[in-house]
Amino acid sequence: MDTIGIVGAGLIGRAWAIVFARSGHPVKLWDGEAKQREAALPIVGGRLRDLEAAGLIGDPAAVLKRIAVVGTMAEAVRGVSYVQECLPEILELKRKTFAEMDALAAPETILASSTSTMPASSFTETLKGRARCLVAHPVNPPYLVPVVELSGAPWTSPPTLARARQLQEAAGQKPVTVQREIAGFILNRLQGALLNEAFRLVEDGYVTPEDLDTTIAHGLGLRWSFMGPFETIDLNAPDGLADYCRRYGPVYYTMAKEQADPRSWEAVTPVLEANRRRHLPAARLGERQAWRDRRLMALAAHKIAMDEREGT
Repeated sequence: MDTIGIVGAGLIGRAWAIVFARSGHPVKLWDGEAKQREAALPIVGGRLRDLEAAGLIGDPAAVLKRIAVVGTMAEAVRGVSYVQECLPEILELKRKTFAEMDALAAPETILASSTSTMPASSFTETLKGRARCLVAHPVNPPYLVPVVELSGAPWTSPPTLARARQLQEAAGQKPVTVQREIAGFILNRLQGALLNEAFRLVEDGYVTPEDLDTTIAHGLGLRWSFMGPFETIDLNAPDGLADYCRRYGPVYYTMAKEQADPRSWEAVTPVLEANRRRHLPAARLGERQAWRDRRLMALAAHKIAMDEREGT
């Protein structure tokens, strides 16, 4: 198995280490902060034991042994076929880091960023090896939510995108290719559209925050956990998608015109923050995040079992 380099050992870097090590890759993990390097393996070990308890991996100790924390960036990117950069969302930091990786890594090594917001063109344009650079944007945590968005710059080579997609698929992820650069990629634009309407509906007094969350968690979210919006509407009319569009397209068009005026979240944010803190004190956020991950593990195990049973 090819060795993978990971630059940045925070939340996302550690999660990527699990993804690749779980699928059999040796992983070299580096961070510029010593405390991050020291904390990485104990935290990863705990997550791996959780995955074992959920039935998602067999031998956490064997997976952990594939991950080596290294002392320099040069060591992390040397002799690897793929690098996943996982540093903070600071443009100048991305530019500096990619320039360093481009100089240190072998010419055939793919350089990918985990950025959630920045197009690859914004930090790779001046690089000699810019054709081997792209964004591989994960969903947190990627070892439980497998979609990863692959978005190249105009100069990213087709073989780079193809190799990155093949690697992600072999690691058990679900890669989605963004055909051309767009701010926020695909997932965040879809999430943003829903969030914008959610904020609007609460701010204008149509629904409480609690009932809005219930609508998604016990309504749309149940279907969306195993099929997307196009398949959803294809199954929600007697004669399929075109039939659905004929029946409901005009209504959705009217709603879309009402939603077309952008609105800042600033006014309603304090109301929503106060509501959330009544339900979940800030000191318990970590506890609830662990609860979320256990639920995701159970859902992942269920989906794997169902896919195996149905042969899909």
